[in-house]
Amino acid sequence: MAVDEGEIMKIVKIPYSESVNGVRLGPDKIVEKLKDIYSNEDGKVPDFEIDKVEISSDAHKKIYEKVLKEKDCIVLGGDHSITYPCFKAFASKYKNPGLLVFDSHPDCANPKTPYDFVGKLVEEGLLKTDNIVIVGLSNIMPQERKFLEKNKIDSFLMKDIFGNIENICDGVMELVNHFDGLYLSIDIDVLDPAFAPGTGTISPGGMTSRELIYFVQRLKKLKNLRMVDIVEVNPDKDVNDMTSILAAKLIFELS
Repeated sequence: MAVDEGEIMKIVKIPYSESVNGVRLGPDKIVEKLKDIYSNEDGKVPDFEIDKVEISSDAHKKIYEKVLKEKDCIVLGGDHSITYPCFKAFASKYKNPGLLVFDSHPDCANPKTPYDFVGKLVEEGLLKTDNIVIVGLSNIMPQERKFLEKNKIDSFLMKDIFGNIENICDGVMELVNHFDGLYLSIDIDVLDPAFAPGTGTISPGGMTSRELIYFVQRLKKLKNLRMVDIVEVNPDKDVNDMTSILAAKLIFELS
């Protein structure tokens, strides 16, 4: 996902939520906070092109059609249901697409709903279970655990990541490196609420901001990383814009 000097980094805002109004404000607030980040930690200052999906009653169709036209970009949600139409469009461009998710929840409890997008993508045959990697799990429903075990989905719990991040990151990169197109989805609630209070479903014991930045700084070097989404930032629940600023920093670190 890293861009060369002088290249433009494309950002697509998708202010959509199936239920929570606050996360619809997330994309605009994150873009606003890009001005508070002076450069990434390698000293690079990316240029941005900002686009937006105009949300209507047929939101998922419009999201799908928009992403279908995009090549490499960062998508800003909105809630995590946007990953379903985004990845559906993304997957149509590759023979062997893969999905890497950072989330405190595996989002597979009810595969009938786009919000449980992992389960829905699998049920509809849009994503092979071998091509899913989930990192940062700390709050899993019993039915989600059964789904993960039944489908042998590669997943990494926070209790295993803590104190072992370098080895875990090595393992994750090895798992996702063979896909011809990699989609990275970051639910901001993968972070401990001490670092990202501005989200709907907080999970104590999550990642630190530095741990997530470490993953992002390494993952951006993968040649097959083609699309990223950052979702579930809710400015209405934030404290001093901490979460929005962190999301903006993640965008810079992806450059």
